[in-house]
Amino acid sequence: MDEKKPSNLTISQQGGVVRSAINQLKLIFRLMGDSRVSVFAKLIPVGALVYLISPIDAISIPVIGALDDAAILWLGSYVFTELCPPEVVAEHMKELAGNMNVNPRDEIVDAETTDVSDKQS
Repeated sequence: MDEKKPSNLTISQQGGVVRSAINQLKLIFRLMGDSRVSVFAKLIPVGALVYLISPIDAISIPVIGALDDAAILWLGSYVFTELCPPEVVAEHMKELAGNMNVNPRDEIVDAETTDVSDKQS
């Protein structure tokens, strides 16, 4: 049997829109609780959330209004993470991605299979 060489298998965090949004929310919550982040920077996601739940909307057209809210949330999260110290953001991202690294030797089972039937001859 040929020897299989283990490859460097890493799972990227890019798992789609939902996974990216969940990771961004986790990052924001971690940064909001970090004392190294400026209080003024922490006002940005709070302001975006207040805008989302407030009855006053910049654009009152039904479909466009929802896009407006989504754009404010995205812009608020982006600006907030950009205003945070880069080393703090990198530290939290590394902690969030810590469980994403997979050792291929832990995941691959080298075995052979045989077909077993219930009927005996």
